[in-house]
Amino acid sequence: MANFEQLGIRPEWCEILKHQGIAVPTPVQERSIPVLLGGRDIIAEAQTGTGKTLAFLLPIIQKINVSDRSPQALIIAPTRELALQITEEAKKLTANDDKLHVLAVYGGQDVDKQLRKLQNGTQIVIGTPGRLLDHLRRGTLKLNNVKKLVLDEADQMLHMGFLDDVETILSELPHKRQTMLFSATMPKGIRHLAKTYMKDPEDVKVSSQSVIPIKQIRQQVLECTDRGKLEALRGMIDTYRPYLAIIFCRTKRRASKLNQDLREAGYASDELHGDLSQSKRENVMKAFRDAKLQVLVATDVAARGLDVEGVTHVFNYDMPHDAESYIHRIGRTGRAGGTGLAVTFATEHDRPELARIEQGIDQKLSRIQWTSEGPIASTGAARRSINSQGDDERGGRSSGTGSARRGAGRNDRRDGGRGGRGSRGGEGGRSEGGRSGGRSGGRSGEERSAGRGSARSSDSSRSAAGQGGRSSSRGASQGGRSAGRSGDERSSGWAGRSADKRTSGRSSEGSRRPESAGRGPAKGDRRDSRRGR
Repeated sequence: MANFEQLGIRPEWCEILKHQGIAVPTPVQERSIPVLLGGRDIIAEAQTGTGKTLAFLLPIIQKINVSDRSPQALIIAPTRELALQITEEAKKLTANDDKLHVLAVYGGQDVDKQLRKLQNGTQIVIGTPGRLLDHLRRGTLKLNNVKKLVLDEADQMLHMGFLDDVETILSELPHKRQTMLFSATMPKGIRHLAKTYMKDPEDVKVSSQSVIPIKQIRQQVLECTDRGKLEALRGMIDTYRPYLAIIFCRTKRRASKLNQDLREAGYASDELHGDLSQSKRENVMKAFRDAKLQVLVATDVAARGLDVEGVTHVFNYDMPHDAESYIHRIGRTGRAGGTGLAVTFATEHDRPELARIEQGIDQKLSRIQWTSEGPIASTGAARRSINSQGDDERGGRSSGTGSARRGAGRNDRRDGGRGGRGSRGGEGGRSEGGRSGGRSGGRSGEERSAGRGSARSSDSSRSAAGQGGRSSSRGASQGGRSAGRSGDERSSGWAGRSADKRTSGRSSEGSRRPESAGRGPAKGDRRDSRRGR
């Protein structure tokens, strides 16, 4: 494999890369850089996290005329976060050159500040379509000298409806220019754009054995119900203890509500979506990059193109719209050769979308369910605990460090503390090695003291204990295992829907009567209750 100098990058830039710990080019860089240095247009399609940003930044910076302060390169990105990310990379490369200037132009930032920097002159402008158009209409951004154009994450611009804005910007550029189009996928709309505005582009497609880097990202589908989804998510975070995790939601309101629930439960989390001010978004991202947050709850648009070192887990709390969205979501982990875990939560009504995603990525994803003992495989006879694999998926923080360790306390509470709660008697019994009879019996005693009187017959007590506070259709001979399984299904797989309906009206604190008494106490119970009073 060639090094950067052999690809045509000048020694001074290679030295800067070495100081950043970058010595060997990635496949997309190896194939793109010589083409771009030769002045040709390019359409580069590569998996997310493969180093596309450096693939276009290095040739651009090397070709900039530092004696000319007018904009010579324009890089268009779909989101503010991605624009800032590209700007940071460019500033790292140009930190030692005070004649080369880079400016980020995006919404939510002080317009006057941007105007002053544009007036002072900047050779590389990186921005979002909306704010670039704003400056063009104001007459504060002149593009007549631009020689290099980059459309980064072009497919996302199409999905977000920016295509008309992008075409308006392209109409303001000189006809004689070099155009670079980089993206993870290439839908028909982007191909049409390329055909219209590019001149004999070189096609560069870097692919592995599949669309997704399977060797770097382990992918699972967690079957659950809508009601059990939050509990399953908390359980997965507690089990795998990610160093950094991104949780994807479909809407801003959904992301905000989930973040609130996680924070109230004690997790170090925050949210990222379009309703936040730019300063708030920047503060959230800085805290996440600095690992002051363990969990980032985000929408697709806000997290598009984010490249954060150390993201070990991605949770698709809401099903992605399509295969392309799925690829971009899970690509936040396993970046640049790292490893990661991607878990997609699927309810029964998500089945059609899940089938389309699997068809789009040409891969059948493994299924799991959440139980009180942790995640288990959910395919036929292969139902087994996969907790033993947790060490491979965990973020790697030591047991006494940082917010990620909060999950350890929750695990202890889950294993030992839930047995005493009315809605978790079965789980408590199961986690104690099948001793749910004792747990349930103890709870029926609590129920007697709460409202049934102390003179309840021993037959009634034994019946409550045999049920394990869960399923009235199972006898005492089945013990806590049956009760525990019924409780697990309630909070996880599609099989738990009937259990959800049975338990939906029950108190979680064990102060109500067991399910067998749902139609009111028997006559003998009423007599016992009166005696108790």
